[in-house]
Amino acid sequence: MSAEPQETELETVRYAVSGPVALIALNRPDSLNAFDAALRRDLLDALRRAEQDEAVRVVVLAGEGRAFSAGADLRAGVPGEDVTRVLNEEFKPSIDAIMRSAKPFVAAIHGACAGIGAAYALACDLAVMEEDAYIYQAFAAIGLVPDGGNHWHLVRALGYKRAYQAIVEAPRITAEECLRAGMVNKVVPAGQARAAALEWAARLAQGAPRTLRYAKQILRAAEGGDFETTFRLEAELQALCAGSEDTRNAVAAFFRKEKPVFTGA
Repeated sequence: MSAEPQETELETVRYAVSGPVALIALNRPDSLNAFDAALRRDLLDALRRAEQDEAVRVVVLAGEGRAFSAGADLRAGVPGEDVTRVLNEEFKPSIDAIMRSAKPFVAAIHGACAGIGAAYALACDLAVMEEDAYIYQAFAAIGLVPDGGNHWHLVRALGYKRAYQAIVEAPRITAEECLRAGMVNKVVPAGQARAAALEWAARLAQGAPRTLRYAKQILRAAEGGDFETTFRLEAELQALCAGSEDTRNAVAAFFRKEKPVFTGA
Protein backbone atom coordinates (compact mmCIF):
# COMPACT_ATOMS: atom_id res chain seq x y z
CA MET A 1 0.00 0.00 0.00
CA SER A 2 1.10 3.60 -0.39
CA ALA A 3 2.69 5.59 2.41
CA GLU A 4 -0.44 7.63 3.03
CA PRO A 5 -3.51 5.40 2.98
CA GLN A 6 -6.89 6.93 3.69
CA GLU A 7 -7.83 5.59 7.10
CA THR A 8 -11.11 5.35 8.97
CA GLU A 9 -11.01 4.38 12.64
CA LEU A 10 -14.08 2.51 13.73
CA GLU A 11 -14.38 1.47 17.37
CA THR A 12 -13.03 -2.05 16.83
CA VAL A 13 -11.90 -2.14 13.19
CA ARG A 14 -9.21 -0.28 11.28
CA TYR A 15 -10.21 0.48 7.70
CA ALA A 16 -7.61 1.87 5.30
CA VAL A 17 -7.65 2.34 1.54
CA SER A 18 -4.58 2.82 -0.60
CA GLY A 19 -5.27 2.98 -4.31
CA PRO A 20 -7.22 -0.13 -5.33
CA VAL A 21 -6.53 -2.06 -2.10
CA ALA A 22 -8.53 -1.86 1.12
CA LEU A 23 -7.21 -3.14 4.45
CA ILE A 24 -9.74 -4.27 7.05
CA ALA A 25 -8.00 -5.06 10.34
CA LEU A 26 -9.78 -6.43 13.40
CA ASN A 27 -8.71 -4.07 16.17
CA ARG A 28 -9.32 -5.50 19.63
CA PRO A 29 -5.73 -6.53 20.34
CA ASP A 30 -6.17 -6.75 24.11
CA SER A 31 -8.64 -9.59 23.57
CA LEU A 32 -6.75 -11.13 20.62
CA ASN A 33 -9.45 -9.71 18.37
CA ALA A 34 -12.17 -11.83 19.93
CA PHE A 35 -15.58 -11.03 18.51
CA ASP A 36 -17.99 -9.04 20.66
CA ALA A 37 -21.08 -7.17 19.51
CA ALA A 38 -19.08 -4.06 18.60
CA LEU A 39 -16.62 -5.98 16.44
CA ARG A 40 -19.42 -7.81 14.67
CA ARG A 41 -21.07 -4.45 13.92
CA ASP A 42 -17.91 -2.62 12.86
CA LEU A 43 -16.65 -5.43 10.65
CA LEU A 44 -19.89 -5.44 8.69
CA ASP A 45 -19.65 -1.65 8.37
CA ALA A 46 -16.10 -1.90 6.98
CA LEU A 47 -17.05 -4.68 4.58
CA ARG A 48 -19.89 -2.59 3.20
CA ARG A 49 -17.57 0.38 2.75
CA ALA A 50 -15.16 -1.73 0.73
CA GLU A 51 -17.93 -3.21 -1.40
CA GLN A 52 -19.44 0.19 -2.19
CA ASP A 53 -16.11 1.86 -3.04
CA GLU A 54 -15.71 1.44 -6.79
CA ALA A 55 -12.02 2.30 -6.56
CA VAL A 56 -11.34 -0.73 -4.34
CA ARG A 57 -10.58 -3.88 -6.32
CA VAL A 58 -9.06 -6.18 -3.67
CA VAL A 59 -9.52 -6.38 0.12
CA VAL A 60 -7.07 -7.66 2.74
CA LEU A 61 -8.48 -8.98 6.02
CA ALA A 62 -6.06 -8.98 8.97
CA GLY A 63 -5.86 -8.62 12.73
CA GLU A 64 -4.02 -6.12 14.92
CA GLY A 65 -1.79 -7.23 17.78
CA ARG A 66 -0.63 -10.78 18.44
CA ALA A 67 -3.32 -12.76 16.62
CA PHE A 68 -5.68 -12.80 13.69
CA SER A 69 -8.59 -13.64 15.99
CA ALA A 70 -9.21 -15.79 19.06
CA GLY A 71 -12.82 -16.38 17.97
CA ALA A 72 -15.88 -15.36 19.95
CA ASP A 73 -15.38 -13.30 23.11
CA LEU A 74 -16.41 -15.68 25.89
CA ARG A 75 -15.95 -13.10 28.64
CA ALA A 76 -19.58 -12.14 28.14
CA GLY A 77 -20.54 -15.79 28.57
CA VAL A 78 -21.91 -18.33 26.12
CA PRO A 79 -25.07 -16.78 24.61
CA GLY A 80 -27.19 -19.91 25.18
CA GLU A 81 -30.51 -19.93 23.36
CA ASP A 82 -29.68 -16.54 21.81
CA VAL A 83 -26.78 -18.08 19.90
CA THR A 84 -28.95 -18.88 16.87
CA ARG A 85 -30.00 -15.26 16.52
CA VAL A 86 -26.45 -13.96 17.04
CA LEU A 87 -25.01 -16.32 14.45
CA ASN A 88 -27.70 -15.67 11.86
CA GLU A 89 -28.14 -11.94 12.38
CA GLU A 90 -24.72 -10.70 13.56
CA PHE A 91 -22.12 -13.10 12.18
CA LYS A 92 -23.59 -14.46 8.96
CA PRO A 93 -24.12 -11.08 7.24
CA SER A 94 -20.40 -10.28 7.44
CA ILE A 95 -19.31 -13.77 6.38
CA ASP A 96 -21.75 -13.56 3.47
CA ALA A 97 -20.35 -10.14 2.61
CA ILE A 98 -16.91 -11.71 2.11
CA MET A 99 -18.03 -14.78 0.21
CA ARG A 100 -20.58 -13.00 -1.99
CA SER A 101 -18.53 -9.88 -2.63
CA ALA A 102 -17.65 -9.06 -6.21
CA LYS A 103 -14.12 -8.39 -4.95
CA PRO A 104 -11.47 -10.92 -3.90
CA PHE A 105 -10.43 -11.07 -0.25
CA VAL A 106 -6.94 -12.01 0.92
CA ALA A 107 -6.60 -13.17 4.54
CA ALA A 108 -3.37 -12.25 6.34
CA ILE A 109 -3.14 -14.82 9.14
CA HIS A 110 -0.78 -14.49 12.08
CA GLY A 111 -0.80 -15.93 15.57
CA ALA A 112 -4.00 -17.67 16.63
CA CYS A 113 -6.78 -18.04 14.10
CA ALA A 114 -9.37 -19.76 16.23
CA GLY A 115 -13.06 -20.55 16.44
CA ILE A 116 -15.29 -18.32 14.41
CA GLY A 117 -12.22 -16.20 13.65
CA ALA A 118 -11.04 -19.12 11.52
CA ALA A 119 -14.36 -19.04 9.68
CA TYR A 120 -13.60 -15.50 8.52
CA ALA A 121 -10.12 -16.43 7.32
CA LEU A 122 -11.43 -19.51 5.51
CA ALA A 123 -14.21 -17.47 3.90
CA CYS A 124 -11.60 -15.36 2.11
CA ASP A 125 -10.67 -16.23 -1.46
CA LEU A 126 -6.93 -16.33 -0.83
CA ALA A 127 -4.79 -16.55 2.30
CA VAL A 128 -1.24 -15.81 3.42
CA MET A 129 -0.20 -17.41 6.72
CA GLU A 130 2.83 -16.86 8.93
CA GLU A 131 4.95 -19.94 9.59
CA ASP A 132 4.25 -19.94 13.34
CA ALA A 133 0.51 -19.22 13.03
CA TYR A 134 -2.16 -21.86 13.45
CA ILE A 135 -5.85 -22.54 12.90
CA TYR A 136 -7.61 -23.94 15.93
CA GLN A 137 -11.15 -25.28 16.21
CA ALA A 138 -11.43 -24.74 19.95
CA PHE A 139 -15.11 -25.56 20.33
CA ALA A 140 -14.88 -29.14 21.63
CA ALA A 141 -12.94 -28.02 24.71
CA ILE A 142 -16.06 -26.23 25.98
CA GLY A 143 -18.65 -28.67 24.68
CA LEU A 144 -19.57 -26.82 21.48
CA VAL A 145 -19.39 -27.53 17.77
CA PRO A 146 -17.79 -25.22 15.20
CA ASP A 147 -20.00 -22.51 13.74
CA GLY A 148 -19.69 -19.69 11.25
CA GLY A 149 -19.49 -22.19 8.39
CA ASN A 150 -16.35 -23.90 9.71
CA HIS A 151 -17.76 -27.39 9.04
CA TRP A 152 -18.41 -26.43 5.41
CA HIS A 153 -14.85 -25.19 4.90
CA LEU A 154 -13.13 -27.99 6.80
CA VAL A 155 -14.83 -30.91 5.07
CA ARG A 156 -13.99 -29.43 1.66
CA ALA A 157 -10.36 -28.80 2.55
CA LEU A 158 -9.62 -31.87 4.66
CA GLY A 159 -12.19 -34.50 3.71
CA TYR A 160 -14.67 -35.99 6.18
CA LYS A 161 -12.33 -38.01 8.41
CA ARG A 162 -9.65 -35.37 8.87
CA ALA A 163 -12.26 -32.66 9.33
CA TYR A 164 -14.01 -34.71 12.01
CA GLN A 165 -10.69 -35.25 13.79
CA ALA A 166 -9.89 -31.54 13.58
CA ILE A 167 -13.20 -30.82 15.30
CA VAL A 168 -13.40 -33.46 18.03
CA GLU A 169 -9.69 -33.57 18.96
CA ALA A 170 -9.08 -29.91 18.12
CA PRO A 171 -5.36 -29.97 17.37
CA ARG A 172 -3.65 -26.81 16.26
CA ILE A 173 -3.47 -26.95 12.47
CA THR A 174 -0.05 -25.58 11.59
CA ALA A 175 0.73 -23.30 8.69
CA GLU A 176 2.44 -26.09 6.76
CA GLU A 177 -0.54 -28.38 7.31
CA CYS A 178 -2.86 -25.62 6.11
CA LEU A 179 -0.71 -25.14 3.02
CA ARG A 180 -0.71 -28.85 2.18
CA ALA A 181 -4.49 -29.02 2.62
CA GLY A 182 -5.10 -26.00 0.40
CA MET A 183 -6.53 -23.95 3.26
CA VAL A 184 -3.97 -21.21 2.56
CA ASN A 185 -1.97 -20.26 -0.53
CA LYS A 186 1.31 -19.07 0.91
CA VAL A 187 3.35 -19.47 4.10
CA VAL A 188 5.70 -16.62 4.97
CA PRO A 189 8.11 -15.87 7.84
CA ALA A 190 6.74 -14.59 11.13
CA GLY A 191 5.76 -10.94 11.01
CA GLN A 192 5.35 -10.81 7.23
CA ALA A 193 1.79 -11.96 6.51
CA ARG A 194 0.22 -8.53 6.26
CA ALA A 195 2.94 -7.06 4.07
CA ALA A 196 2.86 -10.11 1.82
CA ALA A 197 -0.93 -10.00 1.58
CA LEU A 198 -0.95 -6.29 0.75
CA GLU A 199 1.74 -6.75 -1.90
CA TRP A 200 -0.18 -9.64 -3.43
CA ALA A 201 -3.42 -7.67 -3.35
CA ALA A 202 -1.75 -4.76 -5.14
CA ARG A 203 -0.57 -7.10 -7.91
CA LEU A 204 -3.98 -8.69 -8.23
CA ALA A 205 -5.59 -5.27 -8.46
CA GLN A 206 -3.63 -4.60 -11.66
CA GLY A 207 -5.52 -7.42 -13.35
CA ALA A 208 -8.84 -7.29 -15.15
CA PRO A 209 -11.67 -6.49 -12.70
CA ARG A 210 -14.07 -8.75 -14.59
CA THR A 211 -11.68 -11.69 -14.29
CA LEU A 212 -11.33 -11.12 -10.55
CA ARG A 213 -15.08 -10.83 -10.11
CA TYR A 214 -16.34 -13.51 -12.48
CA ALA A 215 -13.78 -16.18 -11.53
CA LYS A 216 -14.91 -15.81 -7.91
CA GLN A 217 -18.58 -15.94 -8.91
CA ILE A 218 -18.11 -19.07 -11.02
CA LEU A 219 -16.00 -20.93 -8.46
CA ARG A 220 -18.39 -20.14 -5.62
CA ALA A 221 -21.27 -21.44 -7.74
CA ALA A 222 -19.27 -24.51 -8.81
CA GLU A 223 -18.72 -25.51 -5.17
CA GLY A 224 -22.40 -26.37 -4.88
CA GLY A 225 -23.31 -26.86 -8.51
CA ASP A 226 -22.89 -29.39 -11.30
CA PHE A 227 -20.80 -29.36 -14.46
CA GLU A 228 -23.60 -28.28 -16.79
CA THR A 229 -24.57 -25.30 -14.63
CA THR A 230 -20.95 -24.26 -14.27
CA PHE A 231 -20.35 -24.56 -18.02
CA ARG A 232 -23.36 -22.38 -18.80
CA LEU A 233 -22.32 -19.74 -16.26
CA GLU A 234 -18.81 -19.68 -17.73
CA ALA A 235 -20.23 -19.14 -21.20
CA GLU A 236 -22.54 -16.37 -20.02
CA LEU A 237 -19.83 -14.45 -18.18
CA GLN A 238 -17.22 -15.09 -20.86
CA ALA A 239 -19.47 -13.23 -23.30
CA LEU A 240 -19.50 -10.23 -20.97
CA CYS A 241 -15.71 -10.31 -20.78
CA ALA A 242 -15.22 -10.76 -24.51
CA GLY A 243 -17.41 -7.78 -25.32
CA SER A 244 -15.69 -5.45 -22.89
CA GLU A 245 -13.43 -2.54 -23.71
CA ASP A 246 -10.85 -3.98 -21.31
CA THR A 247 -10.54 -7.18 -23.33
CA ARG A 248 -10.39 -5.35 -26.67
CA ASN A 249 -7.61 -3.13 -25.34
CA ALA A 250 -5.78 -6.09 -23.78
CA VAL A 251 -5.81 -8.03 -27.05
CA ALA A 252 -4.46 -4.99 -28.89
CA ALA A 253 -1.76 -4.58 -26.23
CA PHE A 254 -0.85 -8.27 -26.60
CA PHE A 255 -0.09 -7.83 -30.29
CA ARG A 256 1.89 -4.67 -29.54
CA LYS A 257 3.80 -6.65 -26.88
CA GLU A 258 2.72 -4.13 -24.25
CA LYS A 259 1.33 -4.63 -20.77
CA PRO A 260 -2.43 -3.94 -20.74
CA VAL A 261 -3.99 -1.43 -18.37
CA PHE A 262 -7.35 -2.62 -17.06
CA THR A 263 -9.92 -0.03 -16.06
CA GLY A 264 -13.01 -2.17 -15.64
CA ALA A 265 -14.59 -0.73 -18.80
